[in-house]
Amino acid sequence: MASHGQFCAVARTLDVLGGRWTLLVVRELLCGSRRFNDIRRGIPRISRTVLAERLVALAEAGAVAKQDGAHGPEYALTPAGEELAATIGALAAWGQRWLPRRAAAEDIDLEPVLVDMQRRVVPEALPRGPVVLRIEMRGQPRRFLLLRDAEAALCDHNPGFPEPLRLHGSLPALAAWWRGDVELSAARRMGLGLEGQRDLVRAFPRWFARYRFAAVRPAA
Repeated sequence: MASHGQFCAVARTLDVLGGRWTLLVVRELLCGSRRFNDIRRGIPRISRTVLAERLVALAEAGAVAKQDGAHGPEYALTPAGEELAATIGALAAWGQRWLPRRAAAEDIDLEPVLVDMQRRVVPEALPRGPVVLRIEMRGQPRRFLLLRDAEAALCDHNPGFPEPLRLHGSLPALAAWWRGDVELSAARRMGLGLEGQRDLVRAFPRWFARYRFAAVRPAA
């Protein structure tokens, strides 16, 4: 990216962080992703080439360190990168407060929603024994979320456990609930379906700590 050609620290920071996807890469690292493919799962529209370029740029800026992990290269934020948490948080809160909440009109990918759900499972709220949540959003590939003990795993197929719950229907309704735009009852009126054992259906919302900024209310 071309330099802004200014002495100002804002401009110099944007020279490094202002490119498309860069702060989303930082967000994924802040959320705990360490391996290349894990970072990309949270940003499915970024190409492998661009992600590699962004990681190199962040490493050159001193915000990311590449390490040898047990199963290949891993990436971790340095103290300089971790300091960007406040910036990411401020951007998220601003967007929640000031940008329109119209999930039905937005171009939303399913994978980042499910990745965030996987990250924000509340282990102590889960039922005893493994539970598989079958996820069938209209126009999207079928996914499965395995919940057991302290583990939450997002899968392309059922890993071999019962499926007592099925989440299906409208992706915009799921995104609106997860983001904090509406409560689950309203999301169901918008077209989100949740079917299965009655006790598990009632308990389902307690299994997750919704999107970290869901409590930020719109300014209007």
